[in-house]
Amino acid sequence: MENDPGLYLGKGKRPVYLRPRMANRHGLIAGATGTGKTVSLQILAEAFSDRGVPVFMADVKGDLSGIAMTGVEKPGLTKRAAEIGLDDYSLQSYPVTFWDLYGKKGHRLRTTVSEMGPLLLARMLDLNDTQEGVLYVTFRLADDEGMLLLDLKDLRAMLNFVGENSKEISIEYGNISRASVGAIQRRLLVLEEQGGKQFLGEPALDIHDFIRTAADGRGMINILAADQLMQQPRLYATFLLWLMSELFEELPEIGDPDKPRIVFFFDEAHLLFDGAPKALVEKVEQVVRLIRSKGVGIYFITQNPLDVPDKVLGQLGNRVQHALRAFTPRDQKAVKAAADTFRANPDFSAAEAIRELGVGEALVSTLMAKGTPSVVERTLIRPPSSRLGPASAAERKEIIANSSMGDRYDTRVDRKSAYEMLSARAEKATEAAQTSARKEPASKAKKSSGRQSVWEAMMKSVARSIGSSVGRQVVRGVLGSLLK
Repeated sequence: MENDPGLYLGKGKRPVYLRPRMANRHGLIAGATGTGKTVSLQILAEAFSDRGVPVFMADVKGDLSGIAMTGVEKPGLTKRAAEIGLDDYSLQSYPVTFWDLYGKKGHRLRTTVSEMGPLLLARMLDLNDTQEGVLYVTFRLADDEGMLLLDLKDLRAMLNFVGENSKEISIEYGNISRASVGAIQRRLLVLEEQGGKQFLGEPALDIHDFIRTAADGRGMINILAADQLMQQPRLYATFLLWLMSELFEELPEIGDPDKPRIVFFFDEAHLLFDGAPKALVEKVEQVVRLIRSKGVGIYFITQNPLDVPDKVLGQLGNRVQHALRAFTPRDQKAVKAAADTFRANPDFSAAEAIRELGVGEALVSTLMAKGTPSVVERTLIRPPSSRLGPASAAERKEIIANSSMGDRYDTRVDRKSAYEMLSARAEKATEAAQTSARKEPASKAKKSSGRQSVWEAMMKSVARSIGSSVGRQVVRGVLGSLLK
């Protein structure tokens, strides 16, 4: 396929293409609200799907679901196709799987507490350093005891155990503040209200279920309903970070393939970095740099390119820049920063063009065969073949009902894990304490409370098993393991 020009994006003075072999070098779609970012995202998703490349998209505004439906003929779209010489323009639908953390507009999407790991969970709960340390101890103790942390009730039970036995646990694992345990528990209640209870549990997502093709060979387009999720920006950002870590950890190295294994579009990208600790941002930068060798392309969508850290921005080789307004000093800085990232075109000033671009028009630069950026081109973006705007509730419901993913993910599973194991220990300890109390003189029995007996017995069990639990640690996500 040496003569294949690539994915057709539109036309300026010349046709503009994105080379599939360079698509895993990541990209950026930026521009002010209403300038056409969603259409650029949609036509890229269509083009990747046509090449057999699966796609994941976060549908923040709720209007990307129309990609599952055949487009509607409109004079403006037909005119644009003719204007850029798109003679084979046709309308069609695309294969779509709908997902939703809340299970309302798509199949349930979950991960376990253990797979999330303490670093990302601390980020989601907005914990301070002391509280984060307590969370790490809780995970470590669960690992040492061979207890699975699958859902919030498992984590809550484990934290209760740590709090009740903080003095004894501190000897082995370091200082544990019961006040910190209480603060984490309160944050867990807030997380539960925000939908964390639905997100954390089983069956956990198998990332390979995102990497599928339809019967006709086109890549499956996975759409996450994120309109409700966006009301909880920290949960949204943590989910995206977890997803990147899962991709990095689960997929084998393949170098630079002829086309990506999968392409991810992360809308409202600034939420990944706003208020994130420096250590976490550094790990995101590292994952973005390394994940291309797994055949994964990541495309960030944001209003302002300054929302993305410089070290991440420098790794985004394919750029689609829609219009930016320059009313404030920060806006002017953003225009200059965006213009300076392009390879100059002698025919126009990139800084001036960014202010003048019309809706559906963009400055585009993609990577050429040797990985160098092309000269920036002022481009009329091609029209999509699928529907602009959302699918109806009935259309979405029919697609969900016909999907094979429902049997895998829509029914919650609750297997034996930390909550059940701790409950069983407490029950046995209570029975043992009651038996002991009946055997002892009444005067001695009064010296110890039932509550103390339960937890003392449990701690003895923990102490006995700590020494023989080598090799039973639960595997963490890469964002946690990279910090070790």
